[in-house]
Amino acid sequence: MAVDYTVIVVYLAGMLAMGWWGMRRAKSKSDFLVAGRRLGPVMYSGTMAAIVLGGASTIGGVGLGYQYGLSGAWMVFTIGLGLLALSVFFSARIARLKVYTVSEMLDLRYGGRAGVISGVVMWAYTLMLAVTSTIAYATIFDVLFDMNRTLAIIIGGSIVVAYSTLGGMWSITLTDMVQFVVKTVGVLLLLLPIAVIKAGGFSEMKAKLPTEYFDPLGIGGETIFTYVLIYTFGMLIGQDIWQRVFTAGSDRTAKWGGTVAGTYCLVYAVAGAVIGTAAKVLYPTLPSADTAFATIVKDELPVGVRGLVLAAALAAVMSTSSGALIACATVANNDIWAKLRGAVRRDGEVRDGEAHDEVKGNRAFILVMGIAVICTAIALNNVVEALTVAYNLLVGGLLVPILGGLLWKRGTVHGALASVVVGGLAVVGLMATYGILANEPVYYGLLSSLVAYVIVSLATPATDPAVLAAWRERLAGRGAADQTAAEAEPTAVGA
Repeated sequence: MAVDYTVIVVYLAGMLAMGWWGMRRAKSKSDFLVAGRRLGPVMYSGTMAAIVLGGASTIGGVGLGYQYGLSGAWMVFTIGLGLLALSVFFSARIARLKVYTVSEMLDLRYGGRAGVISGVVMWAYTLMLAVTSTIAYATIFDVLFDMNRTLAIIIGGSIVVAYSTLGGMWSITLTDMVQFVVKTVGVLLLLLPIAVIKAGGFSEMKAKLPTEYFDPLGIGGETIFTYVLIYTFGMLIGQDIWQRVFTAGSDRTAKWGGTVAGTYCLVYAVAGAVIGTAAKVLYPTLPSADTAFATIVKDELPVGVRGLVLAAALAAVMSTSSGALIACATVANNDIWAKLRGAVRRDGEVRDGEAHDEVKGNRAFILVMGIAVICTAIALNNVVEALTVAYNLLVGGLLVPILGGLLWKRGTVHGALASVVVGGLAVVGLMATYGILANEPVYYGLLSSLVAYVIVSLATPATDPAVLAAWRERLAGRGAADQTAAEAEPTAVGA
């Protein structure tokens, strides 16, 4: 295992080095939170693919393949569909808004007063997303070093917190690009073909497994519908995803770079399911489907390659963890703390000489949120339940007011607030009644959110025409308050 250990240690050291290098580039709030809004298509595609394909998509995707066969691809496949929908229909308009958070978008669209409540819901989502990714370190470090769970979470989480705190989005973007390459090589180019060969090829896999393992809909129509509702729609509105859209250097980069990343997710989904199916042939009686990835890597891959593929698993977890962490800190600082203190000007501009303080403040919030994430991850055990709570709150509480604001001009701030409160409370109440993993909370929570939004919007005065005019100016790319590095330096990075 010495070679494998060396590969992992070099990889982790490289992540910290990227954080140090990114710190030198983060000179302003725009640099620190959205990489100066000037990523080119190559870096944008890589970092977007890295953020959406985390530990759940890699370890969990293989586990679903082990349990259900090829139809186990649907969870990750719906993530790819959501990213494609976001990129084709919404990303260009989102990028032109020149904001930092989803709640700022809601304030712009509805004329204020929607930000704090929506910010609390989005903060809860991003916090739980970061926690679930951090918990996954325990699984990987246990395979690598037979390490205590708590120690594994502390080490893995501390590395992510360190490079995220140092350079913000610049560090995260650079590490995501490395992680994207490592995942592509480790999972798609190495583990996938080796797993299929070790299982005897597709003909042998079909001979040894039940026919439902090769049924595209074998996982069940209701499960697929739930995946679409939670993950496809979740991709449209999550702060962690939007914050990557804000980094795009142009409308074209946001649209086409995201389309490439979404297509990559579809390929990754199928690859994970095939690897899991191969693992079922090789190890038909594993105690848990979630151990399929670690088992096939540990037992079937040669020295060196095993270390690279485990580094790929770490890369998947770290990319999602770091993206969720900076999103959590950005929402906590910009949408909750600053607004409660009345510290943000109405137009959102940074006053002269405040850029350094803005970076320092956001860096402090990442550190504090990172410590909170590590402590919460140590206290929790069930990753699936934590992730389900996160996405139920996100979709049930925020999907309707966000998409409503983009698509329906009659929506009002009162309707948006009612939608967030009613949908959020309905989801929480239904999870308490039916159970966290039940489908009913997100179904009925989303429906109640929609009903509240439409009824209250129609029952209250329409949004001020001046607010709508300013909103349309922003959507067209005019009248943005903050002048970012994209305007000062038109040459995009990674073009």
